[in-house]
Amino acid sequence: MNQTLRAPHLAAITQLLGTIFSGRVPADRVLEQHFRANRNMGARDRGFVAEAVYGCLRARRTLEAWGGVEPTQLLAERCQRILVAYLVKESGWSARAIADTRVIPEVFAWVEALRARDADAWPLAVRLNLPDSLCAALLQQYGEQETIALAQALNKPAPVDMRVNTHKATREQVQAALLTEGIDTELTPYSPMGLRRMQRGALFNTRAFRDGLFELQDEGSQLLSYAVEPKRRQRVIDFCAGGGGKTLHLATLMENTGEVIAMDINERRLSQIKPRYVRAGLDNIRVVTWAPEHADALCQRWGGADRVLVDAPCSGTGTVRRNPDIKWRELDIAHLTATQAQVLQHAAQYVKSGGRLIYSTCSLLNAENSDIVRGFLAQHPMFELVDAAVALSRQGIAPPDIAAPQGGIAMLPHRHGTDGFYCAVMERKSH
Repeated sequence: MNQTLRAPHLAAITQLLGTIFSGRVPADRVLEQHFRANRNMGARDRGFVAEAVYGCLRARRTLEAWGGVEPTQLLAERCQRILVAYLVKESGWSARAIADTRVIPEVFAWVEALRARDADAWPLAVRLNLPDSLCAALLQQYGEQETIALAQALNKPAPVDMRVNTHKATREQVQAALLTEGIDTELTPYSPMGLRRMQRGALFNTRAFRDGLFELQDEGSQLLSYAVEPKRRQRVIDFCAGGGGKTLHLATLMENTGEVIAMDINERRLSQIKPRYVRAGLDNIRVVTWAPEHADALCQRWGGADRVLVDAPCSGTGTVRRNPDIKWRELDIAHLTATQAQVLQHAAQYVKSGGRLIYSTCSLLNAENSDIVRGFLAQHPMFELVDAAVALSRQGIAPPDIAAPQGGIAMLPHRHGTDGFYCAVMERKSH
């Protein structure tokens, strides 16, 4: 092992885990705030702390079982027990090395008890590092064999995927440019604009990024924009645009023609889009804040769209490889599905006759995916399903085994090496 265990490392990891477990702030933001407050930390130390925190989050349930974590224990002790189990079981550290930091006095007793435990006796949800409710939902939907394969894929770190800005350069040109900066990448198997890197690195510091040659975007997310199948000079609305990742991709697919309207209720997130499209060299993007009190006026101004993409707010269960803390948040599926149905209904009003409405999530659950589409179609007979897989194949994209209920498509980590995404395409019937 090249890294030395140090007391500040263990203290920081314990504190960060406690903050993440006790609040609603995402893990990546908690880490970002910690590193900003401790700018004197070297890159290697930051990497060690971040890797340990994410490792503990990914394997939390098995680490709790190995560590003998009980709900009655104080939060700080629970975090220390999880960390000790991670260091011993996942990273191969000895009890002596941990004890030498003098941060956790009980480490020898904890490790002795850890080595006496029998993992074969644990319930499946514990062995798969899933909360009981999510494990039950996945078992019901996918069956045991596929749930195990899916969970194993979710518990591995995701690669770093990039979407090349083909408005400025080809994929091969960007790959070569990154290589000159010491960054080796490979082509993604499905997205024609994708590059992949297995190791993490300071990609935002590269000249290629500063020049607007790529954005970070999972390959599965990239395929959603291809499923929209936008054409030159069309009007396309990204109805839940957020920070604008798909907005930029749609604008690029339209070759910087027509107009892409980035629409969202969150004005703060929308404010992130302009610097990104300026860097990308795109000028066919309009940013519009949606508000319920202005819904009619906004629809009158921006309606008649050829394509409307609804990347709906969801549980995010498909992105657990990147955001393992999502697994441990209490999910209100009833509230989420009610919101999804309402958002889809609002967005449908912007679709012109003969235009398309595309619904997508980064959820693994039918309740947020095909069930929402089924309910929408039952209440809106003027829309009909279009085979999303055919929309992809017309563009030369044909991932295997992507068929999902309701004529949709699903990208899954254990099948495709992407985050989990669902997409359904609906067309408004011509009068």
